[in-house]
Amino acid sequence: MQTEEQLRDFILNGQLYYIPHVSLDCAIFGYHEQQLKLLLIKHKAIKDWCLPGGYIKRTETLVQAANRNVKERTGIDNLFLQQFKTFGDPDRAKTSQFDEDKWFETVGIRIDKTNWLIDQTISVGFYAITDFSRTEPQSDVLAVQCAWFDIDSLPKLDFDHDEMVKEALHTMRVQLYHYPIGYNLLPEKFTLSEIHALYETLLGKKLDISNFPKKLIALGLLKKLDEKRSIGAHRSPHLYMFDKEKYDEALKEGLVLS
Repeated sequence: MQTEEQLRDFILNGQLYYIPHVSLDCAIFGYHEQQLKLLLIKHKAIKDWCLPGGYIKRTETLVQAANRNVKERTGIDNLFLQQFKTFGDPDRAKTSQFDEDKWFETVGIRIDKTNWLIDQTISVGFYAITDFSRTEPQSDVLAVQCAWFDIDSLPKLDFDHDEMVKEALHTMRVQLYHYPIGYNLLPEKFTLSEIHALYETLLGKKLDISNFPKKLIALGLLKKLDEKRSIGAHRSPHLYMFDKEKYDEALKEGLVLS
């Protein structure tokens, strides 16, 4: 929502277009040059940072709604998206420090107990991965800040979003052994050391530098090129690229890398 008029309509009439009491939150992980980050937003009327997310349109599937929310915050469409958990504890919003006066100052509307936004809300969690150097984090009329944070130095999060991040990170790391995530996180042509560094960073642990890339090659996911990259005296490693057809099939069907 980019205008106050759109926000007012959402508050007063959103139940006509969105499913009440069911939302989604997106843990958007960003990778670049062996750094792992997380995208967070800061609302005008809420003290702490949050994961980006929103409600689901009545005409959307869950994946379409998640993709829309991710695109609105990153400017990138059709990222790798995975649902990881649903959150529905009755007290999941009690930790929120909501400033009613700030909300009224921002929106000009007091929300009473009959508003569709009030009451317990179940949230479906998705995670996505992108190259954060290619994104343009987007704020809007309600979210005044949208920024990347190092995964090891996150600020305190509102609601139950600390738990969400923990679950999303765990699920992403487990699923890295079953999906060849990396096509949009590396240059078109890359060295085995670069894909090894990618997986080490995402997994947060050391991997055998010889056996891990060999597994990707054995599965037919990587193609060795007749090209080398000169990176110093006596150092010219071969370049590789993904076999796009096999990569897309593996993303759809899954595989085993461990």
